[in-house]
This record gives sequence, structure tokens and C-alpha cells, in this order.
Amino acid sequence: MLGAAQVAQRVGGMSPAKACLLLSLPMVVLFWIGLQGQGGFALGLQALVAPSFENVDELLLYYAWWPRLSIALLAGGGLGLAGVLMQQVLRNPLASPTTLGVASGANLALMTATLMAPGLLVVGREWVALLGGALAVGLVFLLSWRRGLAPIVVVLAGLVVNLYLGALSTALLLFNHEALSGLLIWGAGSLAQNGWDGVAVLWPRLAISCVAAWFLLRPLAVLELDDASAKSLGVSLAYLRFAGMGLAVFITGSIVSVVGIIGFIGLAAPNIVRMAGARRLGPRLLWSTLLGAVLLATTDLLLQQFGGMVAAFIPTGAITGALGAPLLMWLIPRLKLQGDKPPQGAGVFAHRHPAPSRLAGGLILALLGATLLGLLFGQGVDGWYWLAPNNWNVMQWRLPRVMAAAASGLMLAIAGTILQRLSANPMASPEVLGISGGCAIALILGIFLLPAPTNMMLIGVGTLGAFATLVVLVGINRKSGYLPERLLLTGVAVSALFDAVRSVMLAGGDPRGQQVIAWLAGSTYYVDITNAVVVGGIAAVLALVTLPFTRWLDIMPLGAATSKALGVTLNRARLALLLLVALLTACATLVVGPLSFIGLLAPHMARLVGFSRAGQHLLGAALIGMLLMVLADWVGRQIIFPYEIPAGLVASLIGGAYFMWGLRRL
Repeated sequence: MLGAAQVAQRVGGMSPAKACLLLSLPMVVLFWIGLQGQGGFALGLQALVAPSFENVDELLLYYAWWPRLSIALLAGGGLGLAGVLMQQVLRNPLASPTTLGVASGANLALMTATLMAPGLLVVGREWVALLGGALAVGLVFLLSWRRGLAPIVVVLAGLVVNLYLGALSTALLLFNHEALSGLLIWGAGSLAQNGWDGVAVLWPRLAISCVAAWFLLRPLAVLELDDASAKSLGVSLAYLRFAGMGLAVFITGSIVSVVGIIGFIGLAAPNIVRMAGARRLGPRLLWSTLLGAVLLATTDLLLQQFGGMVAAFIPTGAITGALGAPLLMWLIPRLKLQGDKPPQGAGVFAHRHPAPSRLAGGLILALLGATLLGLLFGQGVDGWYWLAPNNWNVMQWRLPRVMAAAASGLMLAIAGTILQRLSANPMASPEVLGISGGCAIALILGIFLLPAPTNMMLIGVGTLGAFATLVVLVGINRKSGYLPERLLLTGVAVSALFDAVRSVMLAGGDPRGQQVIAWLAGSTYYVDITNAVVVGGIAAVLALVTLPFTRWLDIMPLGAATSKALGVTLNRARLALLLLVALLTACATLVVGPLSFIGLLAPHMARLVGFSRAGQHLLGAALIGMLLMVLADWVGRQIIFPYEIPAGLVASLIGGAYFMWGLRRL
């Protein structure tokens, strides 16, 4: 939580009122332009007050334009309010409906109810969304409770839960694309309205929430004290946190049930107000609510103004994420976070196994066993059977998939290991830091925009996307010494940008959308023997290229001063390693998509079992990464035979579950 002196740092010396007024000017201009395009202010006002049902323009204004503006103001204000409540309860400026997984949990619950119990939606969509959001934030609390809800642990838990729930949503969408295709636009945050029903549902709930927040104002202000001081005042912190977080989850669930997921408003508005100088909880609640309404309404009016007819099919939530990501990246270096201390890398990789060679040998045997399992054992028309090794009719389909899975696991594991040692941060990985997301943005754009993209063209495009993300990460975090919270928050911003691009592309109704969904889930189904050999060769070459860098990777976790004293040129070393990470991530993402946890999980497991030196760490992570991906591919092919679950999706579900279990034990 920000201290008083830290909060006093203002953006350009501006007060919250001036900041809201300045940011509301574009909304007023766009509001006026929008009404002029609909027939003028007089006609718009008449359509709102007393519409003529014989005038088509007035009907469009009354049933579409005004309700859309109203729902944008309500949803934006509610998300700003929910964001302040979450940040106050957790004493964490990074908390928001997005970073804590509340919005993703609500969306997943609505998708599940649509498929399995549509009758629940008739009873009340907001209650289904509330249950999903509550379960998501409860899981985040469960994972971080033993660490006292420390900001870095809460954010990490929120990221993992977000990725995990996103993987489950992708699985539902992959197997029920036709049934859920209509939810693609809505789920990404669509504000399009065809009446006042959404406003009628949302405004009473937000009004009640505002009253409840007002009653909780003084009790929640106690949370600005430390736990000991608060308890000395006779305050029950558990009940107070439950009340504050419960109210925030209710607000988020109500909004998601009406308009879907709207990203960044709940994170950006409270932090802008805080940086503008709002110190006390009351002013932060007021100005964050107003600013959230302004930000979302401005974004939606801008989309309508420049999107034309396309605005009806482009989710506003996706555009909010696309616009909010650069804003958050600008805010990150200016945020004062609790515990702004560079990571101490000397002890991060200190645990050593007494016999690393024997441990590596065991992993090699396990990998060979998993490979034989993936090639020779499976299900057919007559049940389970062992395949003869010379049966090429079946082997020609299994061998490329096993090779591609192993190669992608190898590359992601090496990329994650390099990132963890480069930043001295065991939480770093291509997935968490947004590198896979940046690579996926470039690949999706390449698939949709290039006339006939080849694999080599996509690898080049993906590498550029991954490297651009790394440049952003380095530029934002270099001065702060690569603080874990700032790295993670940068990853949140990049991932939100990726989600925005993905949502816009999939919501457009392009027939390539189903193929993109399958690729995002990490399917090896489309890999043939030629592509598998190419991918395997690239993985082997890149693994060999990594070996000369082991000395740098041993030294750099010790810190900049030690590295320079030992003769390591940091800028050159970082540039070379980041280029290598970009290439590894691009090649792996092209095969198994951006959803896998392998880049986070494999290096983490290798470190836990005792691979401490850089060479050992790379070898152990590579073996574990290949083992996990080969097993994930086999499980995905067999668990619901004759249907398949993509390998990347299985890896993310298994890896995410393991990582949440490990985080709970910390």
C-alpha cells in the first residue's frame, strides 16, 4: 500500500478533480459529435425525453444510442468503485477485477451455465456471475493467505488463476464453438444495447453498492493501518475484508453479467486518482467511480465514432484493454509499490541436489518412457492397444505430434530458465511476463493480414513480436532493477493487449477464427512429419546455442555490480539473451500456442529438485519441459477419445494446478 509521502506524488501537480475534468473533455467532445451525427442535440434530447415512434432516427437514439452511453457510464463507474475496494482491502495498488481473476471467473461461470444449466440464467445472470467471481477470488485468497496476502503473492496468484480460468474457457469454446459463438463478442465486453433492459438491471445494483460502500467507508479506512493497530481498535479484520471484497465481487459480477469482461478500468482509474493526490478512501471512491465512468464512456464513444458499422461487432472491452495497456505501461514506472527492493538473486538458485547427474539420468529415462507411451500406447476402435513400431500407418500421425510437443517443451523451458536467471526472479516466464502474448499478437496479425504466410514467415513475425515485448519489459523495468511486482504488472498489460487483439479478431466472424482458437489452445494436430523435423531441428540448434551463455547465466543472478566486476558486459549479455528468448518463444508458440505454463513450470520444478548451476538448470528444465509436453499431448489424445484436448491446453491445466498447489505451500 502507498505511504502518505508516496501518495502525495502527483501527476503534473494535478488534483483528482482536475484530472477527471481534463479526461472528461474528450468524452464531452465525442458526445457532441456523436449526437450531431445522429441528427443533432435537440433531436437527441427529444428522443430521450419523448421519442416519436414514427421517427426511425429517434427510435435508434432511444433504444440504442442512449442506453449504450448509459450502460458505459454505469459499468465504468462500477468497475472503478470495485477496483478501489479491492485495493483498499488487500492494501495492494495492483488489485483489480481483472488481476484477481474475478471477471474471468464470472465469465467462465456464465459460459458453463449457458451450456449445462441455462435455466439458471433465467433466475439471474448476476448471481451466476457472482458465484463464479467469488470462487475465483476465493481461490486467490486461498493461494496467498499463508503469505499474509502479500502484494506480490496476490498478484502472482491472480495471474495464475486468470490463466487457468482462461484455459478452461478456451476448452469450453473449443468443444462448443457453435453454441458459444454468440458469447465471443459479449464475453469480450460488448456495450451494444437494443433497449433499456441492461440499464434497468444494472443501475439498482450499483446504487445499492454505492450505499453499501458509503456505510463501509469508515470501517474500511481502518485498513490503512497495520493489522496490529487495527486489531487494537477492536475491528474484526476478517469480517471487514470479507465485506469489502464481497461488495467488490458483487459489483464485478453484476457488470460482467450484463456487458461481459471490461478490462483495465478497475485498475487504471484508482491508480490515476491515487497518483493525482487522492489520499483518503472517501475521495478515492468518489473520483475513481467518476473517472471509471469517463474512461469507459470515452472509449466507447471513440469506437462508435471511428468504427462506423464495425463498432457493433468490435467489443468495447477489447478496445478498453488495447487502450488501457499503454496507459498502464506509462503508470508502472511511476507507481510506488510496497517493498520496492530488487530481487536478491544469490539465494534464489541456492538449493543443490547432491547428485545432479543421477537426477538428470532419471529424467532422461522418464522422457524415454513418456515418448514410448506417446508413440506405442493408445486407444482405437477396439479399446486400448500397443502399436507395433513398424506400423507406419498410425506412426506417421503420432511421431510428428510427439516430436513437436517435445521440441516446444524444450524451447519454452529454456526460455523460462533464461528469463528467471536473467531477472533473478523465479516467477518470470514467457507466459507470465506477456512474451508469449506479444508473440501471439504478431502471429494472429500475420495469419489474418499476410496473404499466404509460410511457417518461416510466421516464425519471423512471431520473433519480432516477442522481441518487441521484451524491449518494452526492459525499457519499463531497467531503472527499477527488474522488481518482481513491476515485471508482473508489465506482463498483465501485455497480456491484456493480447486478449484485446484476440477478442477483436475472433469476434469479427472470420472463418479462420476456429483455426485460431485451436492454435491458441496449443494443438499439435496439424503438425506433419516435415514440420516436426524442422521444429525439432530448430529446438536442437537453439538449445546448443544456449550453452555458451551458461557462464553469464551463473553470474547475472548475483547482481549488476558483481556481474560487472567479473567482466560481464551487461547490456550486450542482456541483448543477446533476450534475442534468444524471443526466438525460442516464437518457435514454441507457433506450435503449441501461448497458453502453456511450461515456461514457468519447468524451470521452477528444476530449481526445486536441485538443479542450481546454470548448465544443470537448463538441462533439468529442458528435460522436464519435454516430459511434461509429451505427457500432455498423450493425455490430450486419450482422455476423451475419440475427441482430443490440445496439448498446450492440457499442459496449462496440469501445470497451472501444480503451480497453484506449490504456491499454496509456500
